[in-house]
Amino acid sequence: MAAIDETAVRARIGAFRTAEGAGIPAGMVDSVATREGLVQVALMVAKADAARQEPMRRALEADLAAMPGVRNATVMFTAPRAAAPQPQAQTQAQEPGTLLGQVGSIVAVASGKGGVGKSTVAVNLAVALARQGKRVGLLDADIYGPSLPRMLGTKGKPEMAGNKLVPIEAWGLKAISIGHVVEEETAMVWRGPMVLNALTQLMTQVAWPELDVMVLDLPPGTGDVQLTLAQRLKLAGAVIVSTPQDISLLDARRGISMFRQVRVPILGVVENMSFFCCPNCGTRTDIFGHGGAEAEAVRLGVPFLGAVPLLAPIRETSDAGTPIAASAPESEAGRAFAAVADAVAAGLDGAGTARGPRIVIE
Repeated sequence: MAAIDETAVRARIGAFRTAEGAGIPAGMVDSVATREGLVQVALMVAKADAARQEPMRRALEADLAAMPGVRNATVMFTAPRAAAPQPQAQTQAQEPGTLLGQVGSIVAVASGKGGVGKSTVAVNLAVALARQGKRVGLLDADIYGPSLPRMLGTKGKPEMAGNKLVPIEAWGLKAISIGHVVEEETAMVWRGPMVLNALTQLMTQVAWPELDVMVLDLPPGTGDVQLTLAQRLKLAGAVIVSTPQDISLLDARRGISMFRQVRVPILGVVENMSFFCCPNCGTRTDIFGHGGAEAEAVRLGVPFLGAVPLLAPIRETSDAGTPIAASAPESEAGRAFAAVADAVAAGLDGAGTARGPRIVIE
């Protein structure tokens, strides 16, 4: 396969013409990234012009995908850069935006580190909330590591309604992930601004219906995505996922601290992989320790939402795209996730809406 580089992609963009014969001005191209046959292009387009320019975006994406050596091409819109504001002693308090205003409660499922089963908890929490009769949405905010399509068993790209994507329906949920619009093995080799732009599009260019609850599956850590969502959404609260071991709890503390700094309520802590019972002899083994997350929740003064055991069926159903909260709700794991969902629902009933962070520049 012939190698593809940024120069070749920019030349292709320069030669591109729409069906009406219009080209793309060089100043409109915000960034071009290429790696191992993957191409990502960001075009600067004003928000008011995005719908009108959508056919051009699709046509350019198809044209770039047809280039020799290109395995996958993605073209995204990004807002034009504004002039940098002059420093001031203090800014006004910034209230969260109105993104996803049709959602009753937005719940962020987060972890301070990867590998603790956060996405498994997010998916099964959403399914368990839907089994309570709630209208539930699930948004995969982990742009670099989207796992929702595999865990929900959904394949193919979403349909379009006008210029918006229609959420995928699965297991009583309305769901969307960047993994629904790119190939499963595509690496998202994007810089921070492109990631945030893609995440914004998953909120604004998806035809989300009215929902009682939306569950956000956040990437691990305490970086740009978490801060951006805290600023732009009215988060009802955060669910922190941790294993019982000390190293995981250390990162969970950072996650709780971050949400407190941006004034997002902590709905509670879930202890995942809490214990293991041998399916043959029934002997219980605390592989990662046990009870550490509950003790930490008590120490930090936040609710403990429940413990989820380390069981092979959870892994098996996740890989098969049949979440255990739906496929085996009466199993030990299914009941554990239902208990977590009950605790989250109770927390939402008693919680106010977060006001969002106040940004002060000294």
